[in-house]
Parts: sequence; C-alpha cells; structure tokens
Amino acid sequence: MPPPPPRSAIRRKLLRWYRKTKRDLPWRRTGDAYAIWVSETMLQQTQVSTVIPYFENFLTAFPTVDALARAPLAKVLRLWSGLGYYRRAENLRSAARQIMRAHGGRVPSDFDRLRELPGVGDYTAGAIASIAFGRRYPAIDGNARRVLSRLLGIMEERSLRAAAADLVPRSRPGDFNQAIMELGATVCTPKHQRCADCAVNSLCASRASPHAATLRRSRAPAKPTSVVWPLAIVRRDGKILLRRRSAGGLLAGLWELPGGEITARASAAKLLRQELAGLDLPLIRHQKLGEIRHAITHRRIRSPIYVFDLARKIQMELPKSCWRWIAPARLHRLAASSMTAKALALLSTYEKTAD
Repeated sequence: MPPPPPRSAIRRKLLRWYRKTKRDLPWRRTGDAYAIWVSETMLQQTQVSTVIPYFENFLTAFPTVDALARAPLAKVLRLWSGLGYYRRAENLRSAARQIMRAHGGRVPSDFDRLRELPGVGDYTAGAIASIAFGRRYPAIDGNARRVLSRLLGIMEERSLRAAAADLVPRSRPGDFNQAIMELGATVCTPKHQRCADCAVNSLCASRASPHAATLRRSRAPAKPTSVVWPLAIVRRDGKILLRRRSAGGLLAGLWELPGGEITARASAAKLLRQELAGLDLPLIRHQKLGEIRHAITHRRIRSPIYVFDLARKIQMELPKSCWRWIAPARLHRLAASSMTAKALALLSTYEKTAD
C-alpha cells in the first residue's frame, strides 16, 4: 500500500477547489447556527434541489429557535409535508424546546451538548460545530465517508473516523468539511466518479490501488420493497374524508386518506372496508379512479385510488377526533401526506376531464 498522502496537500487542494467551485446554496450564505442546523437536518437523505424551497419556507415561518419552540407541531409538520422522514421535524421542534430550556435559546457550540439534542447524531453535531462555530470536528455523512474511504484507502469505520478527525484543519474546518461533502455530491459520486475533475486525484489512494473497486461504497443500499397501498377518497358535499395517523410509526401525525399497505392475501376492497369500518358511512357507490406511484424510505408503492360517494346532505358525526371532513382546496392548511396530495391531484384531473 502506498504511503498516505500529506494532510497539508489534501487540505490545500480541497479548500482551493471549494472556494472556486462551491454551489451557491442558501444555507451557505449565513453563519447562523440555527439556520445551519435546520439545513443539515433537512439534507439528511434528501436531495439539495428538494430541500431549498422547504428550507426557505421553514425559516420564513420559524426564523428563530424560539419561534420553532413555540410553534404547534401541526404547523411544523404542515411545512415539512412532502419532505419525508417526518421524525426529523418532530425532533427539530423538541430540540428547539430543549435549547430554550437548557441553553437560553442559543444553539450550543460544544459537540457533546449538540449530541444531547433530539435527532442530532455525530454527523449533524460535527457539521454544526465546524460550520457555524469553527470547531475542529469531522462531519461524516454518506458523501464524506465515500470520499474519505477512496482518498485514504480506509474501509474500517473506526479507522476512517480517526483519520477524518486528524485531517480536519484548525483553520476553516467548516469549509473543509463542506468541501469533502461537495466533492462527494458532485465529482466523487457513488457510481460515476469523475477522477479527471477531482481536485485531489493525484493524492487519491484508490487510483493507485489495484483494489480500487472495493473502495467505492462502504455498504450496499437497502433493497427496495414493492408495496400495494390502496387509498379511499370518500366524498360528501364537496368535501373529502381524512384521518390523522397516530403519533408513532410511519408518517406519524400526518393527515391522510383512509387506506394502508396490503398484507398477505387481502384485497384492496377488503382492506378499505376495514379502514372505514366503525364510521357507519352510508356509501351509495364506488369506482376505481386510477393509480399513483410513490416511494417512502425503501418502499416502492403502487397505490390504486378508489372513490366512494355518500348520500348528499346526510347528517352524521364522525366517531373520533382523528377523522375530519375537508374541502380539497384547503388541504394545504393541514400537515398532509404526499400520497394524499397525489391522490387528490388525480381526482382533480379526473373531475376536470369528466366535466
């Protein structure tokens, strides 16, 4: 194995490259620790292009830690709707409340204090500490892990973390960490690394190693699972029926159309009847509207959409507070699942065509 490249050369080349080529992103225009924390949380398992409008809208609604701590959870989830991994939003709000109680409303600069916040792991704590406060900590996300393993020729996690910590410079540690992540996102990508465009290609261990192919990915992604998830659009007097998911589990706390994942040999019709059981709805007809496709974590979802109509002007009360009638045009006021929004968009297209 060739000797490890000099740390000073790696730092110098990466920082020069980052200064010249970094993408202009809204969270890179601020030194506010709160904004940086929000951006790093949103960027977990989510593409930059998707995050940008959510980040800007979120900070407009909640410009400070105090504003987020005081916000109703339903409003936080509504602004997060469509971004996925909703536990992140709940953890942000919980952490904001903890910051108000324990840190006087200021995001802590110490790595260990950051790690005590809900939803903040080693990567996020390292990113906040280095980018917002200039602390010398590594920030190892998937992109950084891939770049460092290729660059240094290290695959074992503990050794990689130790080497990464040693590599972070005392000066501009935040820029250096972002340079590593930027390189992984734009040049040293999982499948199609562009070595000719890499600022540190002459220093990269994987280019000189006959086993370079083994250094390109630290672990295989989870295999996608195909899922059938029928949804019911129940209509009455221009409104549709929604229910709110429980606080724990997948899509916690979001409003959605009745439905669910089909298991074993259950049919879509049987599942939807079970979902609507207990409501005593006077259904007068139903029809299959079409299908939508969606993805949640490792699930690849095929969702057949069924429309159920109720007798008009009938008087009835829903048995639980987790059920609600709402006009489709007001859906944006609720923290609703993306599947529900897609299904109602399909309904809107169908109704316009029918007219």
